[in-house]
Amino acid sequence: MWTSTRTRASSASPRSRAAQAADAGAIARVYNEGIEDRLATFETEPRSADDVVGWLDAGFPLVVVEDGHEVVAWASAPPYSDRKAYEGVRDFSVYVARERRGHGFGKLAMEALAAECGRRGYWKLVSRVFPENQASLALCRALGFRDVGVYHRHAKLDGEWRDCLIVELLLSSSF
Repeated sequence: MWTSTRTRASSASPRSRAAQAADAGAIARVYNEGIEDRLATFETEPRSADDVVGWLDAGFPLVVVEDGHEVVAWASAPPYSDRKAYEGVRDFSVYVARERRGHGFGKLAMEALAAECGRRGYWKLVSRVFPENQASLALCRALGFRDVGVYHRHAKLDGEWRDCLIVELLLSSSF
């Protein structure tokens, strides 16, 4: 098992680590907050701990950040595509518990995720970010992601068309 830590002046050191089945409920809780906020995903149906266990069983990178003994953030990188040519490209997500946002936990999760993806030989992380999600865009830019373009009218959320900014990070040149 791999771990990383970072010191924060205001509390004990948060740490990132590989997610485990025991984390499934906390990961689902944090994700469901993101779904409710309607700022980070097109998903509208809450996820269960069983859904998260399925992600773990699939074997793609999934990390959590603990502050004390509480999971406060997570990041995952399922495959971008099932086509062989894209096997090194991963489609990342990162979520932070609503009451813990703005304290660096998302950055810690993404640093751990990128490092794990690099260890596994993946070469790129990509995602789509709502232009209104300024916190996620700032995080991506701080980590060295570049803006690739915009998917206009990518999908509807609650009956409204939403655009997405496409971001990418080449892992060989980061972390």
